[in-house]
Parts: sequence; structure tokens; C-alpha cells
Amino acid sequence: MKITDLLKKESIALNVRVNSKDEAIQYLVDLMDKSGRLNDREGYRQGILAREALGSTAVGDGIAIPHAKVAAVNEPGLAAMVVPEGVDYDAFDGSLANILFMIAAPDGEADAHLEALSKLSMLIMDPDFKNALIASKTPEEFLELINEKEEDRFMPKAAAASEEREEAAMNQAEAPDSAEMTSGKTAQEGKENASSYKILAVTACPTGIAHTFMAAENLKRTGEKLGIPVKVETNGADGIQNGLTGEEIEAADGIIVAADKNVEMARFNGKPVIIVPVADGIHKAEELIQKIESGSVPVYHHSGEAGASGGAASEKEGAGRSIYKHLMNGVSHMLPFVIGGGILIALAFLLDDYAVDPANFGKNTPLAAYLKTVGEQAFGMMLPVLSGFIAMSIADRPGLAVGFVGGMVAKMGMTFANPAGGDVNAGFLGALAAGFIGGYLILLLKKVFSHLPKSLDGIKPILLYPVLGILLVAVITTIINPFVGAINDGLSHFLSGMGGTSKVILGMIVAGMMSVDMGGPVNKAAYVFGTAQLAEGNFDVMAAVMVGGMVPPLAIALATTFFKKKFTEKERQSGVVNYIMGLSFISEGAIPFAAQDPLRVIPSCIIGSAVAGGLSMFFGCTLRAPHGGIFVLPTIGNPVGYLAAVVVGSVVGCVILGVLRKNIEE
Repeated sequence: MKITDLLKKESIALNVRVNSKDEAIQYLVDLMDKSGRLNDREGYRQGILAREALGSTAVGDGIAIPHAKVAAVNEPGLAAMVVPEGVDYDAFDGSLANILFMIAAPDGEADAHLEALSKLSMLIMDPDFKNALIASKTPEEFLELINEKEEDRFMPKAAAASEEREEAAMNQAEAPDSAEMTSGKTAQEGKENASSYKILAVTACPTGIAHTFMAAENLKRTGEKLGIPVKVETNGADGIQNGLTGEEIEAADGIIVAADKNVEMARFNGKPVIIVPVADGIHKAEELIQKIESGSVPVYHHSGEAGASGGAASEKEGAGRSIYKHLMNGVSHMLPFVIGGGILIALAFLLDDYAVDPANFGKNTPLAAYLKTVGEQAFGMMLPVLSGFIAMSIADRPGLAVGFVGGMVAKMGMTFANPAGGDVNAGFLGALAAGFIGGYLILLLKKVFSHLPKSLDGIKPILLYPVLGILLVAVITTIINPFVGAINDGLSHFLSGMGGTSKVILGMIVAGMMSVDMGGPVNKAAYVFGTAQLAEGNFDVMAAVMVGGMVPPLAIALATTFFKKKFTEKERQSGVVNYIMGLSFISEGAIPFAAQDPLRVIPSCIIGSAVAGGLSMFFGCTLRAPHGGIFVLPTIGNPVGYLAAVVVGSVVGCVILGVLRKNIEE
């Protein structure tokens, strides 16, 4: 199947102008629907959004390939859109997407179309080809460029292979006595070919449609450029292609595993192996190849567990990144409980009548009582969920139950003197510790039980890991609860005892942290601290954190409005969208501007956020919901002061940015 068999003229749109990622997805889904490939337009759109939730399908260099393999698709198809001015598609490199291909793949049907889709993923990596597509004047020209490139790139190889097969068949027919000699020669050539690959690679992504093949193509291309032969095995939706042989692995200098899902790792035992996300195969191919050739890559030792991870959850990643990744896995699963429960509790206070019974405020009326009860139940699950998913990130599924129980033991404040709990407040820090303890306990148990007979493998996950893991994590967490509780109590007393000036400084620090990397580790650290204090009843810290996160996009929006000569027309257009993003507490709206001009944008945003956070503390603002934006305004204590902090901080950031930037001649 050819690429042009999947792409219809009515599914191509040139010279499109869209203002956001969501708008781009909507436009492409409409194009796909026009081609008649879908039986459920909304179901397909939800499939696309679910894939985006795993990570943006923008691959940098102005390219995005959103895709979904769902039952809402009748038959495989493509839609294409050219956006000359570009659209922010959350690319890792901050680039705007100029050309977007959307892929529709039917779920549970034959995968004959996957070859064509993999070809497209490879072709689009050619910058000249990509630029030619962007410059197309008509859909017909767009299709013809693809057809010519596909024939030039793939057809000669197919024809040559066919000719070789025919020639071999003729030779064998003419000289049957030489079959044994030919066979021996072929075997010898196979050994020589195996040893000719200095570097081997494996690529894989969750859906196995686009990124798998783009990474493979770039690794091979880069290897050719460097004069280093690279063979790449793809673990795509249609299975393993171009598989690595034992001889090739033995002869290779090293192996690159660029994967976001599990691949077979046991075969690489004893070889130098780099394990990275599939995106690194697309964007850091030269760096990876040179690292293998430098001889600095550590030797991989297989753990003996089936299905060892070959993705970003690598044993070879640094300790700091590993801990951060496990923590964020817990936090990301915890947030829906915190946000949903917190907002419901805040609404209960908003809708209740304080005069009925001040001691029972929040549950005086039936509606308030219902909302507060549901909110408390959701909010109460925060700590077990945090702990459970940290442990699961470390030890896979066996860690989940162990982590959950550890989080519950911390939440209850269990001690040996009082197993029912309530004496100590281990809280957030206790659950955090329990998650890591539970995860690493399971890894320890896996090593201990690795010497058991294979016949007993079945009882490990259903009996040995949960029983021993839950008991051990409970015992260890119970031991540390009093110590963690003392730390929590000390921190709470310290924050409660802070005077006006000290609280203003604290507000400036946590709010400023929200603008350092806008969604990165520093931002998340401030958010996690605010969430932990929210659970302890310190609502002013969360208000400062939230106000700090609103400032960056608003400051940039104001700057693009009042300092127009400092920004290009495209930046001014994007700046308008940042008003909505800032009011909705979406700090990431500032990222494209920060990526293009970090030395001016980031300091301006940090100062503006710090001013806003300090003012929030000064005005005594509180926030019971772990979310920002105008949507939670009714749940804010002193909303007028909160809005004033947002406005002043945004104006300060805007003015500083306007002063730092120079006029632009377009």
C-alpha cells in the first residue's frame, strides 16, 4: 500500500491558520471525517486526545504527527495540514508546527496500512522534502510530491530486490550442483554482514505507528552521515521488523534502546547499552551514536525478570532523575483526587450558612454536607494514591498494593502503641516515604525470590509480593511515623508562627519558583509543597503558589499588547491567547516565549510571580482548592486581594519584559 492510497485530496488543507493545539486537532479531525474514514468522529477525536495525554506527538523541527488506533476508524487514512505561520503543538524544542499529518488506524483489523505509515514517518524526516510540502500550492501538487518521493526512496530498493531474487533463481536453475557452494557463501556473507554493523538500535513507542519509525530513520541516517553502520529493529504496531540477530548483537560495539514501552532486554546482557526515550532517537541520534563509539557506556546486566523495561524507566538513568520521575508519577495520579476533592470542599463552605452552627460550618445545610462529605472522601484518598503510584513506578504492578497500604498507614498515623492511629501526623511526608519504601521493598523481594524454581513464578505476584510487601511496608512505616510526624508538626508550627514579613518572603519564594521552568521540576516542587500544606490546613501557601502560576502568561500577554514593537506579528497573535491561559492557570502558555528568549522572559516572569506571591501573603489570601485561575475565585479567601496580587504581579512582569526587550524590525 502506498502513502497516497491513504491520503485523499479532500483531506489536505494548505495555508491554514490555527491558534492552538486543540484548534489544530479539531481542524485535522474534520479533514479526516471528510474523507469518510471515520464511523465515530467524536470517538476518534477522543482517541487522538488520549494519545496526546501520553506525550505530545510534535517531534520538533516544525513537524507533528497526531495519531490514534481506535474502533472509531472504518479504514486507515491520513489527513494533512500546512500552517505556514506555525502553531504551538507542545514540541520539546519549542518550535511551532508548520506541517501536520494526522493518522487514523482501525483497531483490531489487518495492519497492511502500517507499512505506508512507517514510510511517511521516514520521509518526513528529510528537511528538503518537508519544506517542499510546506511550499505546495495545491493538494494535487502535495500528493505528487509524496508520490515521487516514495517512488524515489522505496521503489528502487524493491525493484532491485526483485531482480536479485530472479537472478538467484536463474543461477540456481542453470547450476544446481553449485547450490551447496552458494549456501556456504551466503552463510559466510551473513557473518560478515553481522559484524559490519558497529551499532545496533531498537525503537518503540506506545502506539507503534509514527515515532517508532521516525527514530529508526534518523538513527540510520545519522549513522550513514558519520560513516558508522547502524541497524535498527522497530517494535511497531505490526510487530518486530528488521529484528536483531544473536550474531549481530555479539559483534556490535553497543546498543541504543530508544523506547517508551517494554522491549526484550535479556538478549543485550553483557553489552554496552544506552536506554533512552524514543524522542531521543529522533532528536539526539548523533549524540547517542557518538556516546556508544566513545566507549563510555556502561555494560547492561539483565535483572532476570521477564519484560524488563527498555523505555525511559531505565536502570541507567541518574538517581536524581529516577527519584523525580517516581515522585511525579505519584503526584500526577494524586492531583485529580486533590483538585476534585479540594474544590468540592471549598464549594461546601461557599454554599453553607455559617450562622446555623459555626462549629459545624461546611455541613450545616444538606447540600453543603453532601459536597463536603464527598470532597473529604476524595481528598482523603490523596495520600494512599500518592504512595501507591510512587511504588508502582518503581516496582511495576506488584508495588501498587504495597504502596497504597503504606500510604494508608502513614495517613492513619499508626504507631505500635496505638495501632488504630491518630496519635501522630505523618501526613504527606509519611506517604511520600512509604511510597519509596514500598517500591524498593518489592524490588528487594524480586531479587530474593529470583532463585526460586521457575515452577513457583506464578505465586510470586499473587501471594509472596503482596503478603510480605504489605507486612514489611506497614512495619517500617509504623516505625518512622513518629519521626515524620514530629517533622510535620515542627513545619506546621513554624509556618503558623511566621510573622507578616516572613510570610511575605515565603510567598515570594514559592510563587517565584512557579515561573522558573513553568511546569518543570522547580515548578512542580513549589506545587507539591503547596499541596502538602493544603493537606495540613495552611491555605495561604496554596494561594501564593497559584497566583505565581497565573502571572507568566498574563505578563507576556500584556507585554505583547502594550509593547507591540518588541514582538513579531506572530508573537503578538500568540500573546492574545495567553490572556485566556493565564486566567485559566495554564503557565505553559509562556513556554514558547521563554524558549525563544530565556534571558529576558524568565527573569521577568520570576520577578512578577514573586511580587504576586508576596502580595497574596500580605493581603492574607487563602485558597482551599489546589488549582488557580478565575474558575476557583469563589473559593478564595479575600478574592479582591487575590485579584490585585495577580494584576500587580502581571504588570510588573510586563514592564520588566518590555524594558529588557529591544524593538524588532519585521
